[in-house]
Amino acid sequence: MKTEHNVDVVVVGGGPGGSTIAALVARAGHRVMVLERERFPRHQLGESLLPATIHFICELLGVKAEVEAAGFMRKHGGYFLWGRSPRPWSFEFGATPALTGPNAYAYQVRRAEFDKILLDNARRLGVDVREEHSVRQVVKEDGRVVGVEFTDADGRPGLVRARYVVDASGNTSKLHGAVGERVYSKYFQNVALYGYYEGGKRLAEPHAGSIYCAAFAEGWFWYIPLSPTMTSVGAVVDRKYADMLRQAPEDAMQQFIAHCPSIADMLAPARRVTEGIYGQLRVRKDWSYCNTKFWGPGLILLGDAACFIDPVFSSGVHLATYGALLAARSINTCLAGQLDEARCFEEFELRYRREYGNFYQFLLSFYDMHQDEQSYFWKARDVLRSEEGANEAFVRLVSGVSTNREPVFCRSDQVFAAKSEIWSERDKFIEQWRAHKHEEDKQPMLQEMLVGFADKVSEVLFPPDARARTLNVFQSGPENSRQLFDGGLVPSDDELHWCAPA
Repeated sequence: MKTEHNVDVVVVGGGPGGSTIAALVARAGHRVMVLERERFPRHQLGESLLPATIHFICELLGVKAEVEAAGFMRKHGGYFLWGRSPRPWSFEFGATPALTGPNAYAYQVRRAEFDKILLDNARRLGVDVREEHSVRQVVKEDGRVVGVEFTDADGRPGLVRARYVVDASGNTSKLHGAVGERVYSKYFQNVALYGYYEGGKRLAEPHAGSIYCAAFAEGWFWYIPLSPTMTSVGAVVDRKYADMLRQAPEDAMQQFIAHCPSIADMLAPARRVTEGIYGQLRVRKDWSYCNTKFWGPGLILLGDAACFIDPVFSSGVHLATYGALLAARSINTCLAGQLDEARCFEEFELRYRREYGNFYQFLLSFYDMHQDEQSYFWKARDVLRSEEGANEAFVRLVSGVSTNREPVFCRSDQVFAAKSEIWSERDKFIEQWRAHKHEEDKQPMLQEMLVGFADKVSEVLFPPDARARTLNVFQSGPENSRQLFDGGLVPSDDELHWCAPA
């Protein structure tokens, strides 16, 4: 027998993009369900984050303190052996005024832990999270997506009807074709072979926690310190090596390491991890692509379901979570009946494509190995159409703050303490609800709890004077209230909606 559910929004995929949009829509008081095909924690690639994710999205979600306490390696910038320079060169996030001193860092995260933090946060905000649920297809009526069909952990079929379906299911998405076509780049068609090593060397301070990218004859390596002793190491090479990677991954990795002396030196004292979730060599097709449409009636694409760009600048989680914020604003505004759907989602798509386009345009020149770092810095300035110093433009772009009109709330310890009290109240209510004997009263009780809970969260995290207390780590000034495009929209004071500029 097929089970049926009705919600405002169903999100397919519980990764960073899916958990972010679920949390932000639930925070606005709407009913949200997440269908995730795996059981968390689970392995995922994309461990090197950008400052925009930590100091903007995690702050907005209310999980920055939890991420800070998780013991992840702090990342102050990047270290490159790239281009025509025979010596490595580096950058630090603090090189741009767009990031204030205390915020000029990100983290190298163990994604199994980081992603679980975000998904558990969505649960705390009232999202109905269902793991080991595989979505089979969308449901359409009169040209609009109105839900999805799924199979639960026990193999039973189910149906969720929703005003909006969000596809955040990654590069293997089964749903993206419902709103457009995936177009692959003719320039970035690579594959990655990666694994994890214990005991590898660290760069000298202040770069010990930074990502190291080293070019070699067949491609380039990433070297990401995930702890004082464990390192994520991956070789990104042309697709012509794909069969070799799949048939003999151990031999291929050893060959690539031998061809890249700096990586060979870093790994000289190391051993490869062979047990647990980090215990195998994995192959990932890293072909860059972009869907022709990011949304259609009732369906929105996020993260790798929408687009993917070569990972050299670690933009994956940034694009997924930034896109989730934009889409959450559009959904919340439409569910509240405040603005036209087409106008809201046009704003989402234009901003999302702009951010993706900045990385893509820059990478076209970055793969030209006949240039030096100064040439790369100036290209970033051209891409951003900026008058700032070339090094500052480069750092702003690769920090995820090329769009400098997104403010961040500065929350105090008192706010986090108040939030904890709300979680406690919620848990007490759930205990009472479960103990209630009359089934016919439970649904109204639950609905009342969810609405009240969302109101309390908004009061704590977005008080009336929030705008006055805004800490804009992405540059201060009047630009925050301006349109990004002619005729475009601007964020509301609570950051959860769009509004027309005054």
